[in-house]
Amino acid sequence: MSAYQLLVTVQVIDEEVAKLLELKAQLGGDDGKQTFVLKTAKGTRDYNPKQMAIREKVFNTIVSCFKRHGAETIDTPVFELKETLTGKYGEDSKLIYDLKDQGGELLSLRYDLTVPFARYLAMNKITNIKRYHIAKVYRRDNPAMTRGRYREFYQCDFDIAGQYDPMIPDAECLKIVYEILSELDLGDFHIKVNDRRILDGMFAVCGVPDEKFRTICSTVDKLDKMLWEDVKNEMVKEKGLTEEAADQIGEYVSMQGGMDLAERLLHDPKLSQSKQACAGLTDMKQLFSYLQLFQITDKVVFDLSLARGLDYYTGVIYEAVLCQTLQAPTPAPAEQNGAVSGEEGGVSVGSVAGGGRYDGLVGMFDPKGRKVPCVGVSIGIERIFSIMEQKAELSAEKVRTTETQVLVASAQKNLLEERLRLTAELWNAGIKAELLYKKNPKLLTQLQHCEETGIPLVAILGEQELKDGVVKVRNVATREEVRKASQKRGWGNVCSAVEKIL
Repeated sequence: MSAYQLLVTVQVIDEEVAKLLELKAQLGGDDGKQTFVLKTAKGTRDYNPKQMAIREKVFNTIVSCFKRHGAETIDTPVFELKETLTGKYGEDSKLIYDLKDQGGELLSLRYDLTVPFARYLAMNKITNIKRYHIAKVYRRDNPAMTRGRYREFYQCDFDIAGQYDPMIPDAECLKIVYEILSELDLGDFHIKVNDRRILDGMFAVCGVPDEKFRTICSTVDKLDKMLWEDVKNEMVKEKGLTEEAADQIGEYVSMQGGMDLAERLLHDPKLSQSKQACAGLTDMKQLFSYLQLFQITDKVVFDLSLARGLDYYTGVIYEAVLCQTLQAPTPAPAEQNGAVSGEEGGVSVGSVAGGGRYDGLVGMFDPKGRKVPCVGVSIGIERIFSIMEQKAELSAEKVRTTETQVLVASAQKNLLEERLRLTAELWNAGIKAELLYKKNPKLLTQLQHCEETGIPLVAILGEQELKDGVVKVRNVATREEVRKASQKRGWGNVCSAVEKIL
């Protein structure tokens, strides 16, 4: 049995055991008392301190980039009126979590941060803003935990709203994706770009009926997960498209390139007949000229197979994809709720960022239909975190889960009061310090705590040191020590010594 088959078998067994435990809990334990199934809900997970330390590092990198580009932040409720979310996500609308009726309001958990942002703009009559928003969203998707696909997960969004000259904000969004993925050092990646107008023009000249544009677009969007033959079969057999139209679409969606491809398609005998497609291709050329100035064209490819199934996109769309498959870690039992591995022995992560232009979404909410052009990008934080977590497991480098700079320790008994005084002084000086919560801890235990948690310094109090009016400050890694004046001359000297070493 292969490692992949073994992992799937273990997952199936764990799921069946979880169902039996759940049934037992409902029926009650052997003594008649209620028992609890200690597991997270399907598609969710807990994060231990090490995982949270990695996650905070990723968040800090992303937020730093957003702020570097001049963005301000907002927040919106975790649930919206159901009507706010309805009809914005195409075939994915079935993944929205609906809540029970609460006092006459039909509510749903937010599916993404883009639609609530559009509602926020319309409600507050905001016509231009550059904002970022990091928050949890919810989808009734089939989870694949090892690939970073959950039912509850964070999104990190950056959006530019306002009437600006074509492709300048769009180019900045792509630059932001480039900067974040480069800084996180996730490995080789590329950013696929396309335009909804080019797609719609392509569908029109290939003979796709207008009413089938969106549903065929959703099928084309599966090309990153399915072979062309399977996509074609879905178009023809399930969605009623003619085989001739599907074959023509197949010729176009196999094309990739850059500014040269946009130029060539502008002179394509079929596609040049569509004004919509020509407008998209002209903007695509302009976009690549700005990307050249940003020096990122080596990572950006014009890919006609990119569709992005969400209904609200109106112009440029893009998606960042990692170029390698990663080794799959063995998930903990509590994290195996429906997990599916991508390939035998590995995990195909898929896209790690995506976005595009949605000029009509705000107008859907405005009473007078006033449009606010918008373009934005969403960073796939959960998938990125899965990669960073795997890299940490393979690395010998220890991940620190606290930021403590110094431990206040004692070498003998009955020095708790002195330890508390020094710890307070360090805190008052803005130094991150802690002590063990025992009256008389052994010095070895205190030093081992420093090594286990990565605390770089230890301030050691002893009877002789107190008589001499000094405190020993030891570097835990090198074991080098310095002696500094303590209470007889004031704790400030010790605080200054710690700050200087740090």
